[in-house]
Amino acid sequence: MYDLIIRNCRIVDGTGQPWYRGSVAVKAGKIVKVVRENDEHSDREGESSEISSENAILAADSGAEPTGAAEAAEMTALQIVDGHDHYLAPGFIDIHSHSDCKILAYPTGESRILQGVTTEIGGNCGMSPFPVNPRYEEELSGYLRGWWEEDTFPGRRMSDFLKAVEEKGHSVNFGALVGHGSVRLAAMGFSDQKADAGQMAAMKDYVKEAMEDGAFGMSSGLIYPPGTYADTDELAELSAVMKPYGGMYVTHMRNEGLQLVESVREALEIGKRSGVAVEISHHKATRKEVWHTGCRETIAMMKEARANGQDVTFDQYPYTASSTGMDCNIPSWAFEGGVDALLKRLEDPELKKKICTQMEESHRGRWDEIHVGDAASRENAWTIGKSIPELAQIWNITPEEACIRLVVKERGDVKEIHYGMCDDDVEYIMSQDFGMIGSDGEGVPLDFHGMVHPRYFGAFTRVLAHYCRERKLFSLETAVRKMTGLTAQRLGLEDRGLIREGMWADLVLFDFDQLESTPDFQNPKVPSKGIEKVYVNGILTAENGRHTGAMAGMVLRRKG
Repeated sequence: MYDLIIRNCRIVDGTGQPWYRGSVAVKAGKIVKVVRENDEHSDREGESSEISSENAILAADSGAEPTGAAEAAEMTALQIVDGHDHYLAPGFIDIHSHSDCKILAYPTGESRILQGVTTEIGGNCGMSPFPVNPRYEEELSGYLRGWWEEDTFPGRRMSDFLKAVEEKGHSVNFGALVGHGSVRLAAMGFSDQKADAGQMAAMKDYVKEAMEDGAFGMSSGLIYPPGTYADTDELAELSAVMKPYGGMYVTHMRNEGLQLVESVREALEIGKRSGVAVEISHHKATRKEVWHTGCRETIAMMKEARANGQDVTFDQYPYTASSTGMDCNIPSWAFEGGVDALLKRLEDPELKKKICTQMEESHRGRWDEIHVGDAASRENAWTIGKSIPELAQIWNITPEEACIRLVVKERGDVKEIHYGMCDDDVEYIMSQDFGMIGSDGEGVPLDFHGMVHPRYFGAFTRVLAHYCRERKLFSLETAVRKMTGLTAQRLGLEDRGLIREGMWADLVLFDFDQLESTPDFQNPKVPSKGIEKVYVNGILTAENGRHTGAMAGMVLRRKG
């Protein structure tokens, strides 16, 4: 007697191999039997699935022997679900999220579950709510302003944070990286100076501590102070601390525009020096001057590095617009000392003039690409959706002054949407077989108080519905592999990411023909269509766009 059987479904097992008709049985949260029915697949003539040779291990025997429908019909369970010949896939794994800053406030994570995400990794872009040095706790709050929603931090180190998450309960399996920016801040605040020997020793201790607490690696956010103040030597030296633990260096690179190639080169250099794996976060080209050329050069660089034995992969979200804090448009030197120090500098007419001059030079001809994504206060809610030039015209000031005015009004808690990419680049990057899908979103509810990027609720379904089904960029099996098996392999999750006996039963049942990523920039907080059932560790957590209230998620810690 099983707890759950899902019958009559097309199993896309996460390896990249062709789907097959079958049934899956679950007991005590794990997949305990996979029955593959005899099926000629007469309706699949001409379909193919791509999988790289180095990942062939994922495509090994699934353990599901062809048996015909008879054995499946004889299986019994407390609950039997008819899959109606729809697709059953492993739960999607979001390798790039920021839910560490939201999971305590919004443990149900509807934006994750309702699009089929059952596992996510937080602590990206150099930001994590740990380690916490009481001396710089106020600065850490400022660093995470707009992301962190709690009044206090649950402890000093990563283990304290993960314990708080476990005690609170949560719907999605959750693991985390330690943020380099948070590490640097804990050791030396918002100083823009090169770390001295004592500060480097402190940072190494923080990284080692996080790895021992189960971090999957260290992330960097090299456009955000204080991370931007670090040089290549510092990042390589800190990354080397992770090597005995099998951690990886995950980077929001120094530049994704005109210096895109140089930034990838730095990331590869850090990996070479430290001897750890490299993950390029949300790979993209954000300046028109490098469209159609920059990402082709960077992909070629990564392929060459991989051919030479370096472990490098990347992740990507499926949109041509990015989102981050509006204050990232301000020169990084102005943040020395933290957000409060920035606001004080902006009160000085001479310093403000210097800042404006640099912003005008760096943003010439592209202010119209930047729109207000969200503003914390009701007073400035009217600015949401408007471009910086529109605000400049309303206020009768220059675009850089308009940007600064909004940052000051919201004390840094204002987000932007930047329409800086092109479809051709997005598709070229996504077509690479060593790239995974990440949302760069957060776990928030449908009634979340702020505006969000549609990637929060719709990144994974957009890949399936738009790039796979409509654009035919790759097969369904390949799309699912990019979201499941490949990601699990990257993270060292040996018991997730595949539909295989012995794996945890993270499962998504969906109607591929009806699948639609409904969130958009005007109405982003809606569930996608076509996601019928989502199971986390064998527990039904979402059904037809509604959260069941289940909190079956587990905290995941790096093994090794």
